[in-house]
Amino acid sequence: MSSLSEADFRCKKGDTVCEISVYEKEVIVLPVLLLASFLVTLVYIFLLRFCPKKVDRVRQRGSKTTRRALHGIDAPPGINVLEHESIALDMPSSYSTFNSPNTYTSKNLPLSVSNTSFQPSPSRQPSFTPIVQPRELPRKRLPESFNLVTPLPATFSLRGDFAVSLYRARMENRNVVLRVLNDSADATERHNFLGFASFLAQLGPHPFLPELLGVVSLRAPLVTVVEELENRDLLGFLWRCRQDHVDPPCEMTERRIFTMAKQVASALEFLHGKDLIHGNIRARSVLISKEFTAKLWGLHGVYTRKNQGATQTDDSSMKKWQAPEVLAKRPVTQSSDIWSFGILLYEMATLGEAPFSEISVNELLQFHQRGKNLKKPSNCSNTLYSIIKGCCQWKDQDRPSLAELSRKLLSGEKGASDKVLKASGTVNVEQYLQEAGYGETNNYTIF
Repeated sequence: MSSLSEADFRCKKGDTVCEISVYEKEVIVLPVLLLASFLVTLVYIFLLRFCPKKVDRVRQRGSKTTRRALHGIDAPPGINVLEHESIALDMPSSYSTFNSPNTYTSKNLPLSVSNTSFQPSPSRQPSFTPIVQPRELPRKRLPESFNLVTPLPATFSLRGDFAVSLYRARMENRNVVLRVLNDSADATERHNFLGFASFLAQLGPHPFLPELLGVVSLRAPLVTVVEELENRDLLGFLWRCRQDHVDPPCEMTERRIFTMAKQVASALEFLHGKDLIHGNIRARSVLISKEFTAKLWGLHGVYTRKNQGATQTDDSSMKKWQAPEVLAKRPVTQSSDIWSFGILLYEMATLGEAPFSEISVNELLQFHQRGKNLKKPSNCSNTLYSIIKGCCQWKDQDRPSLAELSRKLLSGEKGASDKVLKASGTVNVEQYLQEAGYGETNNYTIF
């Protein structure tokens, strides 16, 4: 029976109340539901327009994430690793940048941070002087998870990057390095600082690249948090291996050279797979963990080349590691990285000697043109030396591919010796700088 016939049957003509009761669903329920939906939508639009933060908090409570929580770190959209993970940085301790270097943080004690000084001097004026501006947040802010903040000592006493200061800290029961942008940095330096952090996040994780742990980017000071590799840079590690009775113990064997070289080659292959060229392969661009794992760093040049269209810089401190075509002002290529990789192997075999130490930078290209090559180190096996010579071929097409190089390193590792390598005497830093081609204006900044 239709609704119409049902109404005719039940209701008298003109009985409006009776007809409404028959058509209750169509006349009352559906309009009420439509009106309620309209009101909810209107309220949500109003909240989006005038209270977006509350909406974000509701979204975050309702969303499930598989990311590990990083307490005390915040990052805006675009820093993919920590996108939308924002935690307030308020804490009662103060952020005093220049106090005693031996003071540590505590939830009940004021925080003291000491600047990384490449030329320690009691009279030196700090470059990280707090600037009081109305738009800045109070300086009594630092992620609560950072504690035991201490200076990160430098390997060389050279002028560092004045825009960035380095600190060692503890976060979530692990060692980290804080790259802190100084207050004196201009807008371009701030843009580059956050751009590099975003590049690292988008690059993605790799077992032989240092791990980006977080970015403090919404509040001053801007901080990039990277895992610390306790044995620092490979060059300093090799120099310590020359010394007796060092703490922690430092021993380099030929097998360890092949193992570390494989790890660096894996990271380099990862970069090349993304059409990225490192352009700065050398011992000081490799970091060593407490377990002697090698991780490739020195990625700021990769970022500037990829995102800012920067060309190879004419830096005399890099020339001893550069391929002949790069010395001849041709663009750096993946094959150029292979040449530099061969020089890295030479550094490892000699426990940190400067390559081509007897040749000046100005005569280096002519030296390569005459078909000269690196001398065989006394500690170097024929297998390792053949790989070094193969990487350092004049013609780039004669150099091995990364896949072929990895196979040779794997094969060499199987038959390598476990005898600890020795080198006579400690390194004279001033002599090394001269032999390696460093100039007075060059700097040495690992991170």
